[in-house]
Formats: sequence, C-alpha cells, structure tokens
Amino acid sequence: MEPTDVLVVGAGPAGLTLACGLLLQGASVRVVDRAPGPATSSRANFLHARGSEVLGRLGALGDLPERSIPAMTITLHAGGRTVSTIRFGDAGLRTSRPAMLTPQSRVEAALRARLAELGGRVEWDTPLVDASQDDNGITATLGGGRTARAGWLAGCDGAHSTTRGLAGMGFPGVPIADRWLLADVRMDWAMSPSGSHGWLHRDGLVGALPMRDPDGAGVVWRLMAYLPGSTDDALEPEQVLERMRRILPERTGLSGVEIHDAVWTSTFRIHRRLAEDYRRGRFLLVGDAAHIHSPMGGQGMLTGIGDAENLAWKLSLVARGRAAEALLDTYTAERRPLAAEVLRTTSANTRFQVGEGAVVRFLREHVMPTVMNLPPVQRWATSAASQLGVSYRRGPLGTRPVPLPGRAPRPGDRVPDLACLDGDGGATRLHAELGARWVVLTAAPDTRAWTDARKRLGGRVTALRPERAALRDALLVRPDGHLAWRGHPGSADLGRWLDDALERGRAR
Repeated sequence: MEPTDVLVVGAGPAGLTLACGLLLQGASVRVVDRAPGPATSSRANFLHARGSEVLGRLGALGDLPERSIPAMTITLHAGGRTVSTIRFGDAGLRTSRPAMLTPQSRVEAALRARLAELGGRVEWDTPLVDASQDDNGITATLGGGRTARAGWLAGCDGAHSTTRGLAGMGFPGVPIADRWLLADVRMDWAMSPSGSHGWLHRDGLVGALPMRDPDGAGVVWRLMAYLPGSTDDALEPEQVLERMRRILPERTGLSGVEIHDAVWTSTFRIHRRLAEDYRRGRFLLVGDAAHIHSPMGGQGMLTGIGDAENLAWKLSLVARGRAAEALLDTYTAERRPLAAEVLRTTSANTRFQVGEGAVVRFLREHVMPTVMNLPPVQRWATSAASQLGVSYRRGPLGTRPVPLPGRAPRPGDRVPDLACLDGDGGATRLHAELGARWVVLTAAPDTRAWTDARKRLGGRVTALRPERAALRDALLVRPDGHLAWRGHPGSADLGRWLDDALERGRAR
C-alpha cells in the first residue's frame, strides 16, 4: 500500500474526527482499528454544544439533532424533593449548535458517514502491533504481519493505548472512586424525558439520562448508580439489572418504577490519568489515549473531539509542507493544560458527589442546591461544561503583548458563530466556513490580509464580513474556531505572525 501522511489508530470519536479534519484539509489518511466492526453499545451519551460545533464544522452533524434529545436541564433531587435545576443555556457565548443526549455509537456513525464522503474508510480487525520512527516517518506493523508506512502516527486507541506504549510515554494517575453500575434500559416511571435527573442519597448517587430508543420512537434511559465500598468482580447484565431494580426506588423514593429490559449494561471504576506528553517525535496521542477521568459532566468524548480538531489543522499544514514540525508542539501546549483542568474539575466533582462525611453531605444536600440555582453560577456551569469558554490565549500562539488591548475576542479565544456575508453577499455563518479553511473576517475587504494568509496557508482561506456586528479590526480565524490574529486592516503584522507561528510554533 502507498505511504500515507497520517496513520490514525482507533476509530472512536477522536480518531474519526481527526481523520475527517485531515482529509478536509488535504492530508492523506489511513484509519485502522482492532475491533471487528463498529461499536453498537452506547458508552458515552452526552455531546455538549462544543462537540456539536466541531461536528458541524466537519460537515458530520447530519441528522444527529433530530435523532437526539436536547440536553437543556439537569434536575437534582434529595430527601424526596427537587432541590436544583441546572439549565444549560447559551451563557452569552453565541453558538448555533445544541447540546444533545445521544449515544456515542450514533456520533461515531455520523463521523464514519462523513469519512466515507471524504473518500476515507475504517480498516476493521486491524490492530497496531509494533511501530518505529525514523527521520522521515513511521513504519508500523499491523495484524497479520502487514506493514504500513506513514509520515505520522496518531494514537486514538483509548485508555489502554498500544501507541502510547510503543512511544514510551508515561501515563501516571490514580483511581478516585469505587464501582459504578451503568444500564441503558427501557422502563416505566414518572420522570419526564425532557431532561436529565440526579438523586443525592447517603447510599450513593443515582443519575438518569434519556436517549432516543434506537429501535423505535420511545426513550431509553441511561441509569448510573454509585456503589461505595464495592469490590465485586464484573457483573453479568442480569445482575446489573437486578441491582438497579433494587437501588432505583430505594435512592429516589419513587414508586411504580418498572424496568423492562436492558439495551446495554456495564460496570466501571473511575481512574484519573494524564499522559506526560502528547507528542514524542512522530507519535501523537489523542483523546482517551492521552487522558482519562470521571465521566461526570460528559467531558471525555468532548475533550477527545476537541483534541482531534486542534491537531488536525496543525498536522495537515506540517504534512503538506506548509509548516515546520515545531507547530505540532503547540498541540500539547494548548490541549494538555485543558485536560489537566478537566481532570481536576471532574475528580473534585466526583469526590464531592460521592463523599460520605457529614460536612460533605451537608454541603451537597443543603448548600450546593442553593448556589447552583444562582443565574451567574448557571452561566458559569454552562460555559465550563460545554467548553465553549476554552481559550488558548496563554499558549505559544497567543500574541504577546496583547494586540489592540481591551478588544475581544483576543488571540486564542473561541470566536462566536457570527452571522456573516460571503464575497458575493450571500448569507452564511462563520463556523460553517471553517473546518476545511481559515477565515479572514473584516468589515470591508482587506487585500493585504487576504493575500498574506493565502500565500502562507496554501489558498485554504475564505474572506467574510460580519452581517451585523461592528468590527474595526481584521481577524484571522483558525479552522477550529479560535482567533489566530487580530490587527489593523492592511497591516503587515499578519504575515509576520504567520511566519512565526508556522516556522517556530510561537507568536510574538
């Protein structure tokens, strides 16, 4: 087989997102996975607004919004009463994409469909066995003694990553909780499927999240139950169901709860781990291969998808000879601090939710509900959980000193999904033009910015103007929706910024 620019190992959400992003931006890709075929179990089931934005930029959103349940509220209950409802609003971050309750398997199917449209495919039953790197690329041994040659190897192969082991990257961490039960079930009870629910109980937290039934028009509920002190071995599906049937009425106080059957069950323990680095030479780590943490808050799939989008535009520029390898170091510099913060937040949240001390229980059941009902806290929760507020302004591509102080967004910030006009005056949205391309955003045509960007980025640049927003400056927006550069129209600074970023992996 002909050499490829990037060998992507793992066809989960992160691997498929990376493959689609690379193909959109002109790099060649080969995707392999050790599994015999696509996953059918739900696994993760919460796609925040930022995840929807990424899929939208890739053209992979498809009919997911129509086949999903909007994830707008989480209602907390304790002591037989409703104590708090967290509403996931826009938080002033202007997105046109919804948060969704949808199984990971459905997200993967949408990404595979987009991959096929772009000319790619997944090679199933094809494990990575060995790999070595030299100055020009990677030689990989795949299952059956087959070999593959690629410029780069991206390990999107999960918590037990073969790629990470072959690259010799450390993955330190610790377990942070006891056993949890998971079950996707069809059931009858009094709770509305218009939002998610959680019950705070001295014997352990219980959560319930609705999803559309894959076999019909009804609802499947994702049930989660914490088992403090449990050391049981893996449980059979019927054993999980039996425990759920007992736990649910005990901890919720609800009567008339009837669980009919399970679509999928699982048990798991929470671990907190973070790779020492995301890059070692031509090996790169993405998603769960680089970080694992508590599923509370639905951050795992979201963070992996964000990793992949961040890496895709950088790796495509390097693979196409438009940037030096130093640009790839900004992938770790931008994404690893975010993962570290996600680990801290989800670990603290897990410990708080399952803590058994009297003080923790009092705070959880009496103080937290009051605090969570405050509008500023709700807005903060939306911004943090959705990752719409993520910024790379402190990373190596964030310009210092700050250009045009006091004007937002600043370089590294996410740019809102503005209504825009294209060169012909047609209506579009900013994020719809990204993914495959960069955008020069100005109130009036800026020939200098347009020319400088196209010269250095290989023509993958679109010029837009905001439909309504007042804009005095020229903006260069990255394919992942973050602001690359901001300056005066007609300035030569953009060309200098791009030279520094693409050649040295840093900005002045």
